[in-house]
Amino acid sequence: MRMFLSFIPWMLLCCCWTTRAEIYTSISQMTDLIYTEKELVQSLRDYIKAEESKLDAVKSWANKLDALTRVSTSDPEGYLAHPVNAYKLMKRLNTEWSELETLVLQNPSDGFISNMSIHRQFFPDEEDETGAAKALMRLQDTYQLDSEAFSRGKLPGMHSNILLTVDDCFDMGKTAYNDADYYHAVLWMQQALKQLDGGEESVATKADILDYLSYSVYQMGDLPRAIELTRRLVAISPGHQRAGGNLRYFERLLSKELNEQNQDYQPASEEPILLGTYRRPKDHLPEREKYEALCRGEGLQMNDARRSRLFCRYQDGKRNPRLLLKPMKEEDEWDSPRIVRYLEVLSHQETEKIKELAKPRLARATVRDPKTGVLTTANYRVSKSAWLEEVDDPVIARVNQRIEDITGLEVDTAELLQVANYGVGGQYEPHYDFSRSYYMKQCYYIMCYYMKLCYYMSCYIRPCYYLMCYYMKPCYYLMCYYMKPCYYIMCYYIICYYMKLCYYIMSCYIMPCYYLICCYMKQCYYTMCYYMKQCYYIMCCYMKQCYYIMCCYRAFRGRAPTVGLSCDGLNLLTICCSVLLTTTMTEIDSLPS
Repeated sequence: MRMFLSFIPWMLLCCCWTTRAEIYTSISQMTDLIYTEKELVQSLRDYIKAEESKLDAVKSWANKLDALTRVSTSDPEGYLAHPVNAYKLMKRLNTEWSELETLVLQNPSDGFISNMSIHRQFFPDEEDETGAAKALMRLQDTYQLDSEAFSRGKLPGMHSNILLTVDDCFDMGKTAYNDADYYHAVLWMQQALKQLDGGEESVATKADILDYLSYSVYQMGDLPRAIELTRRLVAISPGHQRAGGNLRYFERLLSKELNEQNQDYQPASEEPILLGTYRRPKDHLPEREKYEALCRGEGLQMNDARRSRLFCRYQDGKRNPRLLLKPMKEEDEWDSPRIVRYLEVLSHQETEKIKELAKPRLARATVRDPKTGVLTTANYRVSKSAWLEEVDDPVIARVNQRIEDITGLEVDTAELLQVANYGVGGQYEPHYDFSRSYYMKQCYYIMCYYMKLCYYMSCYIRPCYYLMCYYMKPCYYLMCYYMKPCYYIMCYYIICYYMKLCYYIMSCYIMPCYYLICCYMKQCYYTMCYYMKQCYYIMCCYMKQCYYIMCCYRAFRGRAPTVGLSCDGLNLLTICCSVLLTTTMTEIDSLPS
């Protein structure tokens, strides 16, 4: 039970994804619809059989009761006189008629409805129908097919008995009309009208077709024919809510054009509207005509001389070991630029395996929006694609290796293997893998628009600038005139304030410091002078004492010139030094502190 419940959200997710799957963009997914429709047909047959069986049982019961009531009503009293008849009457009305009621109330459609509900989630939606209709119109333009050939199933290279009915052509025209594609709306409404005039039955009425056709012709610029078709509409449906007003409007426009051009009224052409009656509007692709011509095989043709230089050969990838025994078949397709085709690169088994891997992953192919840079879908790329990696299956690795062997290039930095599947009318228009000049042109126009806007804004801003300058200049001079004195006054007061403050600071703090320094310096000076004087006296005293000693020494030396000082001389010198030292110490002790 838990596994089943966990499966339900996944199933719902798949259903939601399938509903928005854009089935028309992939033939691979459209093939599944074939088998879905086959199952629905079988379910419908089962329903018919059940209904027929039920109806046969009811018919048999009705036939039996019809014969019985014919007898009972001929002589009711005589019939009920038999007790068995009375019993059977009670039994029939009590039991058998209840069983018949149950049989009639049985609904054999329940199985069919249930089967329809299961498959409906895989049905195409309105977007798929619209996409398929546009695909037919795209093929119509590319191969220049008229609507009648399309409606009769006469397509290039194939003929079929499948026909488009009046209602089919009407719906195609409505699809184009709702998309403001009046060119195709005219073609398909004209074909619907032609088939209806031919006696074909349809749900769409002639008035409905003429209503769409007349307005679409008017949008293509053919007023005379629009007036004629509108008159036919008024003749068929006089009370039509738009026909009368449109007719008067068209006639007024035509009269105005004729008066401006000085021309006389010319009745509308009686020729039917064909493929070349109106010119198809231009679209965003400048190479549209060349692109469609190439699809029709009307492009550049290869002459015999150039074709004689095209060959087929076996290619071994410059002696690649994997291609020596089984080289690739290479065929020249074009000479300048050189285009080659490789044949039988994939086996049938490999192709089927790749398709099997890719089918569940197919998603609508996207392009990068040149304005926003976001990946999005586009009408010019109608396909689904899937990306396969080597880890998905060994066959992908083999294919990548084969590509490397043939080209001599590595796939390490290449994109993954892409599998594309195109739907009905599938295409990828010519494109670059970068922004086209169309978008660059649009950007240029946008830039020019804004630059022009800025220029106009500047034209208004410049007078405002001059006006402001005109009025602001006197204000500037006036402000300067009055502000300059104020400035000088402010500077004077500020300078005076700070000078005064500095003066007070200096007077309060620096002057006492000056006096203090002077006082201490003076004391130091006196002290130094005193000590220097004392030192001078001391030195003089020592020098004097030394002088006396020297004199004594010389006197003694004269008495003993050869031997030196005698013991008496030494004693005398010692006594003199002691007296000198004592005298000096006494003088030092007497110095002031």
